[in-house]
Amino acid sequence: MAKKILIADDQKGVRNLLEEYFKQEGHWVITVSNGLEAIEAVQKENIDLIILDMKMPGMNGLEAAKIILQNYSLPIILMTAYAKSEIEKNAMAAGIKRCIIKPFEILELKDIVADCLKL
Repeated sequence: MAKKILIADDQKGVRNLLEEYFKQEGHWVITVSNGLEAIEAVQKENIDLIILDMKMPGMNGLEAAKIILQNYSLPIILMTAYAKSEIEKNAMAAGIKRCIIKPFEILELKDIVADCLKL
C-alpha cells in the first residue's frame, strides 16, 4: 500500500535520490529543503512518514521534529552524519522513531522505513 513520505534535506542530490527510490517502491514522495518547509508540508499534506536530515540551514531536523511531534503523531527518521550516541539520545527523547547515520545503505533505509510504516 502506497504511503506518503516527506523527505527534508538541504542537499538536492540526497532529496532526488531518496525521492526516486521511494517512488519506485510505490510511495508518494514530497521533498523540501529545510525544517520550516517540513513543518509547513506536514500542515498541508496527509503525511505517513518523515525522513529528516539533522543539519539543515535555519532549523535543523531535531528542532523541526520537536515542533511536528507537538501536533502530529508521525514516525520520523532522522538522518545524521554525526556520532550517533548524543544525537540519537536527544532524538529518541523527542519522540523520533529511528536515526540513521550518513552515509547509509539505501536498503538499510528501506528496511527502517518499512518497519516504521509496518509494511
